[in-house]
Amino acid sequence: MSELIVGRNAVLEALKAGREIEKINIQKLEKGASPSGSVKQIIAKAKDAKIPVYHSDKAFMDKMMDGAKVNYQGVIATASDYSYCEIEDILAFAREKGEKPFIIILDGLEDPHNLGAIMRTAECAGAHGIIIPKRRSVSVNETVLKTSAGAAEHMLCARVTNIGSAIDELKEQGVWIYACDMGDELMYDQDMTGSVGIVIGSEGFGISRLVREKCDFVVSIPMKGQINSLNASNAAAILMYEIVKQRM
Repeated sequence: MSELIVGRNAVLEALKAGREIEKINIQKLEKGASPSGSVKQIIAKAKDAKIPVYHSDKAFMDKMMDGAKVNYQGVIATASDYSYCEIEDILAFAREKGEKPFIIILDGLEDPHNLGAIMRTAECAGAHGIIIPKRRSVSVNETVLKTSAGAAEHMLCARVTNIGSAIDELKEQGVWIYACDMGDELMYDQDMTGSVGIVIGSEGFGISRLVREKCDFVVSIPMKGQINSLNASNAAAILMYEIVKQRM
């Protein structure tokens, strides 16, 4: 099977990461106009990688999207399926960098925009990988790739059968697990400078009871307003950058 990578930045980052791309469709320009900016870079990198580039009309490219309401910015790449990794690959990546593991664990996230945003923040924050469940969870699709602005191409992602078992595996490797949830201890008061895995729950139900029970600590984000919860990707970003701050 193939999947689509849509948007200029997402396609450019896929090319930079060496993603296996079958072809790239670029929307035809008006007569006499020449490609510029990121589109010009995409064409050049595709040529270097011997990836065919087709200049297609808008109607054809709209048909490629099959009704999906995504702004593809005149660029659509057809690539092989996203390649998931194993948990050990994430740990090995941390070892290669000479860093303590920094892992994001997503318990039942359903919105691809949230996964894409978390991947983007995780890549910027220097996280080594993300873990998602195989069932009752969003997978890495074209919306995730687009929302991540290319970060998904650089972020290791393991897809596991059971989040609880994945946490057990990480704990056996010396990783401390922190649930991001309502609790007595603020994130500012918890030492997160060691090997760390942070658990973010689903949009509607938060962290499941069984997963929460397996966590070593529960850390909360201070709330000063009238509502007591944040969007999953926002909560993840705040906690990730608290870890970055503590590790500086």
